[in-house]
Amino acid sequence: MGYRVTGSKCLTVCLGFTFVMGCFLASLPITPGQPNRLISTKHHSKKKLAILVPFRDRFEELLEFVPHMHNFLTKQNIPYHIFIIQQKDSNRFNRASLINVGFLHTKKDYDYIAMHDVDLLPMNNDLKYDYPKDCIYHISSPQTHPKYHYETFIGGILLIKREDFDLVNGMSNNYWGWGLEDDEFYVRLRDAGLKVRRPDNISTGPENTFKHIHDKTYRKRDMRKCYNQREVTRRRDRVTGIHDVKYNIHSTHNVTIDSLPVTVINVELICNKTATPWCQCPEPAKVKKP
Repeated sequence: MGYRVTGSKCLTVCLGFTFVMGCFLASLPITPGQPNRLISTKHHSKKKLAILVPFRDRFEELLEFVPHMHNFLTKQNIPYHIFIIQQKDSNRFNRASLINVGFLHTKKDYDYIAMHDVDLLPMNNDLKYDYPKDCIYHISSPQTHPKYHYETFIGGILLIKREDFDLVNGMSNNYWGWGLEDDEFYVRLRDAGLKVRRPDNISTGPENTFKHIHDKTYRKRDMRKCYNQREVTRRRDRVTGIHDVKYNIHSTHNVTIDSLPVTVINVELICNKTATPWCQCPEPAKVKKP
């Protein structure tokens, strides 16, 4: 006489099995998953690049920046990750201090950094983001940058290995507001005997090497000067740098833009108002119309 499995017996067996497996899974330790922040490439032996983007309230530009850089760097097989270092405080914007914070956050896991403006997109595929072994590599040279053409200009996009950034103590923390922090950094590199190289044999010029997506009518640059800011920021800063940048990290978020991974680090920069009172310039008085 054969054994017949009834529907009720089958249901009982299935429920029992589900209960046992549920108890087993619940007993396993739960380890929070770490997102794969590094964009993988075929060349795993290549040096890893951290793209540091100092940032505040420029979301529209970020939406264009991330997919563009992914497509551009994928062609070069560069292992990279984008870090958005977002300033979240009431002080004036401090690009250099944000780069210092980004460097400290990434130096253990990445071999070199790109100090990268969010509004400057490389268009010429001959602009290489490879590891700058023997130099500091300035991608957005004075010959090709859409706006700045003086010989000592090193802003926009600059590649530097972590040993060299450590050597010069990073960037000055004195530059609140817009401008001059790159000029001071150039002097640091020169004083340390570090050579700045730029791309050779680029066939394009200032009009078509980069796409500059900054809207100056919508986002005006903070060029105010107050207290003794003009005097101090025209001199070489031999005091401040990565060793004394003061900040708090409020939060870190691993997000995606068009399915591409990006890390957003929300940073509160702490201003020493005795040393740099211009971190909060008074608003200019409004002139009343007659």
